Amino acid sequence: MNFYGPRVFGRRACLMDWLRRLALSLLLTSSMALLGCASGPRSHPTDPLEPFNRTMFEFNDALDRAIVKPVATGYQQVVPELARKGVGNFFNNLQDVWSVVNNLLQFKAEGAASSFMRVLVNTTAGLAGILDVASEINLERYTEDFGQTLGYWGVSPGPYIVLPVLGPSTLRDTVALPVDWRGDLVNRQEDVAVRNSLWALRVLDNRARLLRLGDMLEDAALDKYTFVRDAYLQRRRNLVYDGNPPEETEVNGLSLDGQPPR
Repeated sequence: MNFYGPRVFGRRACLMDWLRRLALSLLLTSSMALLGCASGPRSHPTDPLEPFNRTMFEFNDALDRAIVKPVATGYQQVVPELARKGVGNFFNNLQDVWSVVNNLLQFKAEGAASSFMRVLVNTTAGLAGILDVASEINLERYTEDFGQTLGYWGVSPGPYIVLPVLGPSTLRDTVALPVDWRGDLVNRQEDVAVRNSLWALRVLDNRARLLRLGDMLEDAALDKYTFVRDAYLQRRRNLVYDGNPPEETEVNGLSLDGQPPR
């Protein structure tokens, strides 16, 4: 019997967790350091870091094509749809816990109450969230994160940023990332091996659900980078304003034609 297997496995799991934390720290630091030196002369008002962002976008796209997409494709082909739906429901239930907190921080009583009831119902009757019983009884999801909370309290999104590995973001959402990570129940799992396995499974499941959309994007977009950027910014704006954004006359202190507002 090999008595060293569990100990070695535990060390490897600890190393994986340490590397993940180091990668997050490095990408946040590098992104902030490049804020003042990566802007182009004809940058879009929302994207003054476009040269850097395009480089990071190409890196992420190459990583996705080489590793993430093939693994996600295999996952979709091997794992039955019903099981994949259960995985998605499980992680949605964990996300609803953090949504309760952010709805409360935004004084959204209806959203907080609905999110709390969803967690209660799905955790109990839904077998730890594997079954989405809450949706069956018409309990609406009010998904909120800390970036949306900052936006609710008037914090500007700031410039668009493409983070290594993590993908599209803004300065506001990047600053909010460490808080969101602390509020994520997956990251609060004490067993390092379990935590890393859940983290990898969530990434894989999310990517598998986007496979068809990604193929459509490849066929439709003339400039994939611009399409993804504009779609991300519009989606985040709609989320902050709960689907009812005010008329946009300026972005990050600039009017839509790129000139300072009068």
